[in-house]
Amino acid sequence: MAPVQVGDTLPSEDLFEDSPATKVNIAEFVSGKKVVLFAVPGAFTPGCSKTHLPGYVQNADKMKADGVGEDAHSVSINDPYVMAAWDAQHNTKGKVRMLADPNRNFIKALNLGTNLRPLGGFRSKRFSMVIYDGKFQELNVEPDGTGLSSSLVDKIKYKN
Repeated sequence: MAPVQVGDTLPSEDLFEDSPATKVNIAEFVSGKKVVLFAVPGAFTPGCSKTHLPGYVQNADKMKADGVGEDAHSVSINDPYVMAAWDAQHNTKGKVRMLADPNRNFIKALNLGTNLRPLGGFRSKRFSMVIYDGKFQELNVEPDGTGLSSSLVDKIKYKN
């Protein structure tokens, strides 16, 4: 299966926010909206915590002013409690929604996974995307799956 591409439809998968009790069906949630979503190999990892996430947090108000209809969304193959703790550490409330993909279903449906043995095996590649009304409008996947060259907030084109 090929990775998702611009023009494809976002798969309907359940992610979790704050706890296993709070399901967020990502396809239903983004329906009719423009959303920026980015994925990281793991919460609390150095590149994710020091560079990737902070850029989206710092630019949240600018993205909203430029037409993004919701907070940016961060996805990682972690459990929802880990994502909630990462949220608390970086004060992301109202800026970036932290969504967990503990069963790896969303990342597998996108075919954007990679094997990172030091992080426990199957993880998400690092990427960013713009989704408009359920369709991929832009997709930036790091060439090596983990670097910080194409998926940072200053690289994504989310304006109308």
